[in-house]
Amino acid sequence: MQDSTPVLVGIDVGGTKTHLRALDGHTPVADHVRSSSGWRPHDPVAAAGWLARLTAEALPAGLRPSALAVGGHACETPRQCEQIRTALHLHFDAPALVVGDAELLVPAAALDKGAGLVAGTGSVAVGRRADGTPVQVGGWGAVLGDEGGAAGLVREAVRACWAAHDRGEAPDALAAALLDAFGVPEVPALGAALESAPDPSAAWGRAAPAVFSAAEAGSALAREVIAAGGRGLAALIVLLERRGAAVDDVVVAGSTILAQPPLYDAFAGALAASLPSARPRPLRVPPVEGAVALARALL
Repeated sequence: MQDSTPVLVGIDVGGTKTHLRALDGHTPVADHVRSSSGWRPHDPVAAAGWLARLTAEALPAGLRPSALAVGGHACETPRQCEQIRTALHLHFDAPALVVGDAELLVPAAALDKGAGLVAGTGSVAVGRRADGTPVQVGGWGAVLGDEGGAAGLVREAVRACWAAHDRGEAPDALAAALLDAFGVPEVPALGAALESAPDPSAAWGRAAPAVFSAAEAGSALAREVIAAGGRGLAALIVLLERRGAAVDDVVVAGSTILAQPPLYDAFAGALAASLPSARPRPLRVPPVEGAVALARALL
């Protein structure tokens, strides 16, 4: 029988990578990053098994969780999260909590309440009403939504280039950057390039730097796409507020918005115009810190 040492385990399962952090009290015992390949959140038993294998892989021999909290990409409803949490009890005799990955942001920022906004490859916003009921808006994927995320920006940039082409305008810096990113010779071919991508979110999202480089080069089309993306992200927070969620503090995370000041500034400006009481706060620590905080609250 292995010795059991009380350990807090927090896991942030993102769309691309997964981060596990474990502490014995306040002493770190594991900090493990791996690909999210194989994560299947719509199959609770498979998801729980994936998390169990990850935990066994990351923790030193002899350690088992005394509390486990998971923020999972594409965990979209309380019912889905609860099913994964229940399945985790097949592997761990310890308190567990499963939430959507965006719900890690507020506790990671050491706040008791507020909204979380993620704009990475995709985009989503989450919050809670005064009675604790979770509210999620956005997060509908590259084809139908994800405004302000990398994939959504590329989708809208292609639409802007098509519209300019239909108006008879010569290709500008945005069109040139997208043609180069997708390896096609002319603007009409961009549609087939997007439609043929086996994983639209990832493939489209990888082209997002082209939008920002074109804006820097002076493309008015690219600048409007970025401005519209910022307005779309601010609209998510407005929706949360209308549905009764606390949005005085908005914790912002995601590889796109935090790495691209023009998008962050567009979001912050649109938020100030539409909801002046909401304060955007860029997250300066890894979101997994929120999972560890949630795990600690289970004890």
